[in-house]
Amino acid sequence: MTTVVRCEALTMAYGRREALSGLDLAVEPGSVYALLGRNGAGKSTLVKALLGLRRPRSGRAELFGADAFGARARAMERTGVVPETPQVPPRMTSAQAAAFCGSLAPAWDAAGVAARLERFGVDPRQPFGRLSRGQQTQVALALALGSRPDLLVLDDPTLGLDAVARRDLYREILEDLGERGATVLVATHDLAGIEGIADRVGILHQGRLLLDEPMEDLKGRHRRIRCGPQACPDLGPLGPAAQAQGPFGLEATVSRFSEAALAAAGLPPEAAVGASLEDIFLATVAGEVNA
Repeated sequence: MTTVVRCEALTMAYGRREALSGLDLAVEPGSVYALLGRNGAGKSTLVKALLGLRRPRSGRAELFGADAFGARARAMERTGVVPETPQVPPRMTSAQAAAFCGSLAPAWDAAGVAARLERFGVDPRQPFGRLSRGQQTQVALALALGSRPDLLVLDDPTLGLDAVARRDLYREILEDLGERGATVLVATHDLAGIEGIADRVGILHQGRLLLDEPMEDLKGRHRRIRCGPQACPDLGPLGPAAQAQGPFGLEATVSRFSEAALAAAGLPPEAAVGASLEDIFLATVAGEVNA
């Protein structure tokens, strides 16, 4: 089965400044890939490369086994996109936008788009420019799913969404995955929201991919170690990041957890608790910054 998204030694640059440096990445069919990184890490640049909007300085970006830049027209027929800033003319209504997009798509799901707008509580007669930021994103998602794409690409889709709207957005993505087995690439700052649906995680930092692995493996090898009010013992074998003051005293996030290494450090089993994706992200980036 063809890998849906692939980058090989991908380098992107703006003038002399490299935004991505020798990046390798693969997203398998039917998976949800979460691309994480601080502002300026290169997430949006990678999305632009994959959508064929910018030609690489070197290396290669592919969609569905073909060059993303050279074969962009064919790839976009199978790709739905929710950009960071939804791009619908402000005077156009959601109904008009759906009709326009439907005229361009070979197999448009008009009923599905209308049903999603209704679930989101968006009036299809309302001009796009009068909708809230969150409603604009919901319209963009409904339009992106209208062509029943094989790949859905979302660039920070939860910006401006409240908790209920974020939940609804992820629910729509999961339902679409369950129905058709589509592939999803999400570049996001919403670590808590994406943690529950992502199969694989990549963390970008200064144009380089610091890690790229299944969510299950990532969660399995990371733990929060609670040391209490005293300083943490030597956690070297556990792969610690910097210690920090937590609600239970000094804490550290470790990346090579094992029960044997915890015991060797003289800590009881209850000292180790699960690490959230936010814990893992902060520890990974902090380790790079402090290296």
